Amino acid sequence: MKYLLVAVNAKYIHSNLAVYSLKTYGEKYGLSRGRDNVEIEIAEYTINQYKEEIIRDIYMRKPDAIGFSCYIWNIVLIKDVIKDFKKICPNVKIWVGGPEVSYNMEQVLRDNGSIDYVMYGEGEKIFKEVIEAYSRNSLEESLSDIKGLAYRQDGNIIINSPMPLIDMSSIPFTYNDMKEFENKIIYYETSRGCPFSCSYCLSSVEKKLRFRDIDIVKKELKFFIDNNTKQVKFVDRTFNCNHSHAMEIWKFIKENDNGITNFHFEIAADIMTKEEIELISTMRQGLIQLEIGVQSVNLDTLSAINRKTAIQKIADVTKKIKSYGNIHQHLDLIAGLPYEDYESFKHSFNVVYAMKPDQLQLGFLKVLHGSEMEMRASEFGIVYSDKPPYEVLKTKWIGFDEILKLKAVESVVEIYYNSFQFSNTIKYLESCFESAFDMFFELGMFYNEKSSNGEKHSRVARYEILLEFINKYRKNTGKKLGMWTDELSFSQLLTLDFYLRENAKNRPPFSQDNSKYKNIIKDFYKSEMAREKLPGYEDYDSRQLERMTHMEVFSLCGKNIYVLFDYENRNALSKEAKLQIIDL
Repeated sequence: MKYLLVAVNAKYIHSNLAVYSLKTYGEKYGLSRGRDNVEIEIAEYTINQYKEEIIRDIYMRKPDAIGFSCYIWNIVLIKDVIKDFKKICPNVKIWVGGPEVSYNMEQVLRDNGSIDYVMYGEGEKIFKEVIEAYSRNSLEESLSDIKGLAYRQDGNIIINSPMPLIDMSSIPFTYNDMKEFENKIIYYETSRGCPFSCSYCLSSVEKKLRFRDIDIVKKELKFFIDNNTKQVKFVDRTFNCNHSHAMEIWKFIKENDNGITNFHFEIAADIMTKEEIELISTMRQGLIQLEIGVQSVNLDTLSAINRKTAIQKIADVTKKIKSYGNIHQHLDLIAGLPYEDYESFKHSFNVVYAMKPDQLQLGFLKVLHGSEMEMRASEFGIVYSDKPPYEVLKTKWIGFDEILKLKAVESVVEIYYNSFQFSNTIKYLESCFESAFDMFFELGMFYNEKSSNGEKHSRVARYEILLEFINKYRKNTGKKLGMWTDELSFSQLLTLDFYLRENAKNRPPFSQDNSKYKNIIKDFYKSEMAREKLPGYEDYDSRQLERMTHMEVFSLCGKNIYVLFDYENRNALSKEAKLQIIDL
C-alpha cells in the first residue's frame, strides 16, 4: 500500500517541511513494529506547474491514498487537482491537512465531495495513527478513534476531538540526504506556538509554547553546517521569545560557523536584550539575517490587532544592529489593518523606511480562516476577496483606489529598493522628495504607465525607466536633484549601481562612452598595481583579470575617477562588488 504525501510549493527553491515531518514521524512510530506493507512517498510540485502535469505525475506513481498539504498559496490548485484526479481514480482516498483546511473542516468536506478526510491541527501524531490503521487494514474501523480527524459517515460529517499537542523533541530529524535539497531553502523549527496574540495570524491561536531539546537542536544544526547548507530558515514564530533558547542557538552557530551557511530568524526587535545584541554583533557578515514584523506605527491599529509593540525600541535596536554592518534586516508592514487610513499608512511607511532596513516588505492584510481578524472583519468594515489569499480590498479607513496606489508603491519598493540594484541612485533621489513614500508613490505611478500593457521589464530596462522618471520629474518641477544636476551625472550614478551588481559583457545604453580609456585600462591590468589591488587573482593573466573584474571611468567635477569592481569579493548582505578607486 502506497501513501503519497503531496506538497505544492510557491516556488521551486522552497521545500515543504510539513510533508517531510509527517513522513519521518510516520515511518518511525507508525511503521515501527516491523510493518512493511505501507510505503510513504513524497511528491513536490510548484504552483507554476500545469494541473494536468501534476495529475499525470501523481497518477504514474500509483498511490493508494494521497495526502495534500494545504496553504493559501496552493489551495485553489490543489482542489482542482483533487477534483479531476478523483474522476480518474475514484477508489484512491484523498486526505488534506494544513492551515487552509484546519479551521473549517466541516465546510471543506461539504464543499468538496472529492475529499475523503481532513486532518486538522498538528499532523504528525494523526498521520502516525492513520498509517498504523492502514498497515492493519482497519482504517474504517479505526476512524472514530483517531483524534484530529474529520470525515463523512452515513451521510453525516464527523469531527473527532483534537489530537493533543506533540512533544517537539519526539519528532525525528527531517533531513538525512541533503542532495535531495540542492538549490533549495531548508526550513527548520525548534519551537511551536507564539506568546503573542496578533489578530491576523493563525499562530496566535495556539498559545502553548513548546521547544525542541537544545542538545537535539545543536546536533541537527551541526548536520546543516557540516553539509555546507546554503540557507536554513527557522520557522519559529518569534525566535527570541525565549532568551536562553535563542542565546544557546546563536552561540552555537557562531562557534561552528563554516563561512557558508546563512540562518534566517523571525524575531521581535523590541524584546531583544543587550546580551543578544552584543552576541550577534560579533558574527560573520551574512551568518544570520533577521525578519522583524513592525506592521504599523499607528497606536490605535496596534491595539486593535493585539500587538504590544514598542516602536522606538524597534528603531533603536535596528539602528544599532545596522551599525555593525554584518546582519541583513528585513522589516514588514501590513496595509489594510484597522484604523490605518492612507495618510496613517504613509506615516508608518516613512517611519519604518527611516530605520533603513535592508529590505522593506509592504504586504497587504490576508483575512485567514480561523483568525480573530476573520471574526471581526464586519466590525472593522474589512472587505476581502473570497478566494485565497483572502486579501483586503477595502476597509472603513481605506478605499480600493488607495489600495491600488499602495500596490504601485509595493511594486517599485520591491524593484528599486529591495533588490539592492539601485541603492546609490535611490539614496540621492529620496533626498529630493518631501518623504520616501512620496518618491516611491511618484515612481510607482510612472512605472505603471510604462507597464500599462502588463510588460515585464528587463533589468536594464528598469534602469532606463528610472532615468526617464528622474529626467521627467526634474523637467516638470525644475528642481536640481541634490548634487546631481544633469542627465550625465544621473547616468553615471545608475552606471555605478549597474556594475556594482553585474559584470555585464555589454555596456548599458545609459552609460557614457569609455572607449577612449580602453588602452589606459588594459595597461592597468598588465601592471603590478593590478596584482596589488586584486589579491587572490595571482593565477590569472591580464585578459582574464579584465574579464573577471570591471573598471569604469566616471567624470566628477572635471576629473576622471577610475573605479575597480571586484566581483569575487562581494558584500555578503547587498551582494555588491568590492569597490576600489584607482589612481591612474
